[in-house]
Amino acid sequence: MVFILATLIGVVAGLRAMMAPAAISWAAHLGWLRLGDTPLALLGYSWTPWILTLLALGELVTDQLPSTPSRTVPVQFGGRVVMGALSGAAIGSPSGSPTGGAMAGAVGAVIGTLGGQAARANLASAFGKDQPAAFLEDAVAILAALAIVMVLP
Repeated sequence: MVFILATLIGVVAGLRAMMAPAAISWAAHLGWLRLGDTPLALLGYSWTPWILTLLALGELVTDQLPSTPSRTVPVQFGGRVVMGALSGAAIGSPSGSPTGGAMAGAVGAVIGTLGGQAARANLASAFGKDQPAAFLEDAVAILAALAIVMVLP
């Protein structure tokens, strides 16, 4: 179950890079994810979820800008994989599997990045413009992140 959740949070990172660590940080801060004795305890500190939430909100805004680069350019793609791996490692840490969680999160981020791009392109084509597809992708990322942290073991 841990690796499935780590993969799924990676998919969220592939859709919106900062949404995954923000959700994980809130889960850790609220005590839903026990990171207190791990190297990732920083995610549960009192100020971390607020900072990551601001970054996630900023990403939701900048994603709507026409000047925002594609999620598949190296920096964007790499950032999503790193955030997916970090978030997956956090999910795996309480059970002693941070490396496996990180690998699952990274794989999920690749799936989310490529799958999200394809789905958004198809939706944008169906809608005749990108903005409704982007808003739908935002909603999927937010709801998926919430669902994942609410079922953490």
